[in-house]
Amino acid sequence: MNAELHTLTGAYALHALSDEEREEFERHLGDCAACALEVQELSATAARLGLAVSVTPPPEMKAAVMRRIGTVRQEPPLAPAPVRPVGARLRGRRAARFLLAACVAVAAVSGGIAVWQHRSADEAHQQARAAQQQSEQLASVLAAPDAKATTGQLAGGASGTLVVAHSKNQAVFVASGMPRPPAGKVYQLWFNDAGTMRSAGLMDPSQTTEAVLLAGPVDQASGMGITVEPSGGSRAPTSAPLALMNFPAA
Repeated sequence: MNAELHTLTGAYALHALSDEEREEFERHLGDCAACALEVQELSATAARLGLAVSVTPPPEMKAAVMRRIGTVRQEPPLAPAPVRPVGARLRGRRAARFLLAACVAVAAVSGGIAVWQHRSADEAHQQARAAQQQSEQLASVLAAPDAKATTGQLAGGASGTLVVAHSKNQAVFVASGMPRPPAGKVYQLWFNDAGTMRSAGLMDPSQTTEAVLLAGPVDQASGMGITVEPSGGSRAPTSAPLALMNFPAA
């Protein structure tokens, strides 16, 4: 089952696991930084796809799908691929993990690797936990019954979608095609509190597409803005806003 857990990232991001599977996979996430990162990326992608076209399905769709389940033939399993040499079969994550394990084993022979291993494992564990928590918070806002979305064009041909869930008192900003900020700069998000800008966190300067949970409660904010700020952010905006977006009506 351990090896199969690595294949459940997509199902977890789409909330398609049973309670038992979800609990086991979440325990695995705490020890697997690669899966945690993949879940974060898949959650952001699912959010963008879900917000791209918002259409309420007709009531009869579920009944029609359930009727067809019993009549549509399942695709036959694929024939096993011809056996290849071991070197040709080592692909993707398994190969990467095997090579990493081999490198660590060789390095351990030279001594002094124990401290490095401990620190690396601890950092990876913390990163995995942080990524897992962020994915859960993003999913919670996007899946809220009262979640409302609005989309607008940003500077440089980028687009942004703002999702607000007043029942959670939280908002998510999904950016696509953002140009990289100048060296030493970062995009900072702001809540618009009746004309007073309140920091809502920073975007990752290395990402052009990103889903960000706005830091802090929505409260009485009417919208959000984006500015370019020095690395580390500012207490108040120091540049003209690249974009101002109003929150969708409740």
